[in-house]
Amino acid sequence: MSGGNLGPWWASLTVWGVVNAVNVLQTAGFVSRIWTRSLATNHAMGYAMMALAFPAAAAGVAFARAKASWIAWAGPVTFLAFVALMAVVDYIAPIEFRSPARPILLIPYLALFFGSVLLMGLPMFCLDRRLWLVTAVTALCLLGSMGAAMRAGVG
Repeated sequence: MSGGNLGPWWASLTVWGVVNAVNVLQTAGFVSRIWTRSLATNHAMGYAMMALAFPAAAAGVAFARAKASWIAWAGPVTFLAFVALMAVVDYIAPIEFRSPARPILLIPYLALFFGSVLLMGLPMFCLDRRLWLVTAVTALCLLGSMGAAMRAGVG
């Protein structure tokens, strides 16, 4: 990855906040599935994740205006695509696609989710390694909680 123009610092910090909030919210959602054997808390966390689309979009616009490199705006754009898909399949016209697995929806859902986490977190590696390390830790918590939920049969 080239350092290039990563855009305004405030927008990078906003995206950093969004990706870490997503990681923490989804970690809490997976843990709640284990404790409650219900998706109710996870569903509520989804509304918070959808609200994060607003700061992500603002950062994306700032990156576009600054003519930032693709790595700066790719994360917010991917996250907005994920939120749009999540809003449709989980809230607007709910479709069960996790169990039983429906790959036609599950694959793009997971690719957009994890792609957005990766692409929102990656630029901070070049900008501030300490902040990137926070993202690495929250991402590991997300992956650990997801693995625990899967082992508990509620993933």
